[in-house]
Amino acid sequence: MKKLLLSLAALTAAMTSTAQKVLVLYYSETGTTKTVAQEIQKQLGADIEAVEAVEPYTGNFQETIQRGQREMQSGQMPALKPLTKKIVDYDVVFLGYPIWFGTYANPIATLVKEHDFAGKTVVPFCTFGSGGLNTSSAALAKALPKAKVVAGYGVRTARVAAAERELDRFLKENGYKKGTIEKLPDYSAQQPVTDAERQIFNAACSSYQFPLGTPQSAGKRTTPDGTDYKFTVKSRGMNGEEATSTIYVTVSNDSPDKPEFTEVVR
Repeated sequence: MKKLLLSLAALTAAMTSTAQKVLVLYYSETGTTKTVAQEIQKQLGADIEAVEAVEPYTGNFQETIQRGQREMQSGQMPALKPLTKKIVDYDVVFLGYPIWFGTYANPIATLVKEHDFAGKTVVPFCTFGSGGLNTSSAALAKALPKAKVVAGYGVRTARVAAAERELDRFLKENGYKKGTIEKLPDYSAQQPVTDAERQIFNAACSSYQFPLGTPQSAGKRTTPDGTDYKFTVKSRGMNGEEATSTIYVTVSNDSPDKPEFTEVVR
């Protein structure tokens, strides 16, 4: 019995010593990214800290755009208040931000320049008007060559209420949270868009403040929550040239008459 107790104690000690320490580190201007950060912290029981600019942004959309453009053009990113947590003490860092100009917000540019993420697993998470997870994740991987930047999570500001359920799946699927969850099916092959699918696309996207283009083809999958669509869309870029993007739309079982677009991948 004594040997058994010693073996159990050793096993417990080994498990404790290998447990990963997780930090949720985020910048939020309007509070939307903070909401997602707090949900991750709640589901994981992780430590959490906000990134704060010495000179705060106003939260006004136009003023933020103007200041952000000035900073990017001059190369002088915002100064940050010192962190109270030490990144070196953590194994996994969930790094959160709103999308500005197609990538992570300017305070995160300062953060990744001034702090050492070497050897850390960095999990991006972001909030956005239309998209930007893919572009910002790629930019983080380039800015942090000594870190392991892995697949992240993104949610439209208009859909932040869905974050709790979506994060539960994301965290379990990627092994950050205990529990099993049924794998979602793959999308069907792209086929020319039907009139019914075009109506779904228009209902989901027509109220967005900027034109998102015209759907050309669609694939779909059925999930426990409803039906998801993956549209290939033709549009015009800011330079006037034709561009192709992928737009994801979901139709939930609870609100079949209110399709929502979840992300634009350009």
